[in-house]
Amino acid sequence: MRFSPNERVALFIDGANLYATAKSLGFDIDYKNLLKTFSKHGLFIRALYYTALMEDQEFSPIRPLIDWLDYNGFSMITKPTKEFTDASGRRKIKGNMDIELAVDVMQMAPNLDHIVLFSGDGDFRRLVEAVQQMGKRVSVVSTLATQPPMIADELRRQADQFIDIADLESDIGRKGQNGHNHGNHGNRDADEYDDEEFIET
Repeated sequence: MRFSPNERVALFIDGANLYATAKSLGFDIDYKNLLKTFSKHGLFIRALYYTALMEDQEFSPIRPLIDWLDYNGFSMITKPTKEFTDASGRRKIKGNMDIELAVDVMQMAPNLDHIVLFSGDGDFRRLVEAVQQMGKRVSVVSTLATQPPMIADELRRQADQFIDIADLESDIGRKGQNGHNHGNHGNRDADEYDDEEFIET
């Protein structure tokens, strides 16, 4: 990873996208180590985590993770999901945080030098281009190690730096009692429910 020591750096994390990326690689994110890994580069300003929440349930599986992040150095940006039924009668949950993330990036960009975007969503390509035109550097964190790749080709090409999260597993992957990175630790993101489908469009 290439960071200048005097750069003002902020992390913008698309929670559902990062979860899906790590899941596809077979490991869970240790957010404490993620923050530690990136905060030592440049002049660290803030880490923002974006996710939609199902608020109609008595207990949300992601709530413990949200609460932990909120108390451990992350700024949480959430909104309720919307429920609808498609033409086949299947219940679907909609929760897209792209606009919230994009607005925050544009508002904070004048006070930053380097933006680190945790997402592979190609919809962010224009956002990356816009802040680059303001003279900012943008690193995108996702992966090419899956089939198909989680990172959209147009987003990877637009970024100043692409960081493959697969290369960071030893630094930010959660480790079990045996010391090995593992999956399935019980913190499910908003896109993992058995009886309904979560979509972001």
